[in-house]
Amino acid sequence: MTDPLTRRARNRALLARQLLLARAPMTALAAIEHLVGMQAQAPHPPYTGLWSRLRDFDFAELSTLMLERRVVRIALMRSTIHLVTAEDCGPLRAALQPAMERAFRSGSGKAFAGVDQDEIVAAGVELLADEPVTFAELGRALAPRWPDIPPDRLSALVRTRIPLVQTPPRGVWGRAGQARHVTAAAWLGADDRPPLPLQDLVRRYLAAFGPATVADAQTWSGCTGLREVFDRLAPELRVFRDEDGRDLYDLPAAPRPDPDTPAPVRLVAGFDNLILSHADRAHVIPEQHRLTVIMGTGNGIVRPTVLVDGVVAAMWEFERARKAAAVVVSPFGKLTARVRGEIEAEARLLLAVTDPTAAHEVRFA
Repeated sequence: MTDPLTRRARNRALLARQLLLARAPMTALAAIEHLVGMQAQAPHPPYTGLWSRLRDFDFAELSTLMLERRVVRIALMRSTIHLVTAEDCGPLRAALQPAMERAFRSGSGKAFAGVDQDEIVAAGVELLADEPVTFAELGRALAPRWPDIPPDRLSALVRTRIPLVQTPPRGVWGRAGQARHVTAAAWLGADDRPPLPLQDLVRRYLAAFGPATVADAQTWSGCTGLREVFDRLAPELRVFRDEDGRDLYDLPAAPRPDPDTPAPVRLVAGFDNLILSHADRAHVIPEQHRLTVIMGTGNGIVRPTVLVDGVVAAMWEFERARKAAAVVVSPFGKLTARVRGEIEAEARLLLAVTDPTAAHEVRFA
């Protein structure tokens, strides 16, 4: 027999696991591990993402972790760049490798018909051995040997087949840098550990994003065929039924707060996995707003959002001018004076960290 689970109850469970019901007293390293990495298409969103989740988080803490090679930026879930612990990097990437290669074949396989891909990859690894390079530089260096293949496809093949990490200063707060890459083996040392078992991948997903459907886990990871994995795990999982009759799977001891638990206003970073990691995201972002936040911006941009009562109710962005910094909030509907005050208070706390010497302003568009 399956127990019913309302959308609001599922929302509170997700927020608790995402450390968004209350800021958690844990280190940045522990939070990144718990979250199974943080999507990091742009360099700075993980800083805001951790600030919104952790008590007493210092931006310098994350920069230090990057410089000390304890966290890295690498293509993982959905073949997108994630910030992940060095400990997770090898096993997690190995577990996702088949999915990444399948996605690459689907999108670019025809460009390599009749070509020895292993030869291209070997040449790419040789080029990466000298110094960190951008993908554009890598593609241009490979192009003379394979002139019939677009340079960006050549570098994408190497990126897909070989784990490549982005090197600092990319991603270090207060410093600028192009996305330059080296092999994970060169940056972190050789890693001969086996892939993370898919059962463990699902367990970790549920710990950070559950309760969830099989389709949710596949959307988050980019993997297919996870139904068999859930079936093997079934004896150790709890099963709920959502309001649309779908089965939601969960770890028995994972937090499922009372659905009436208050959810504070939170500024969610751009590209945050909170709103990207489910096939059905209605429990955290209303469908009528999803296309505006996720798909309506072009170029794969996912805008920063504002949670009100646990649900996306607005977008926000930084605006910076000389000696001034603002957070501009664009609500999707009318906000009460109380909620506007809570958003402004949260935004001013963030500005005090990101732009401590500037004049601060919070505007509602």
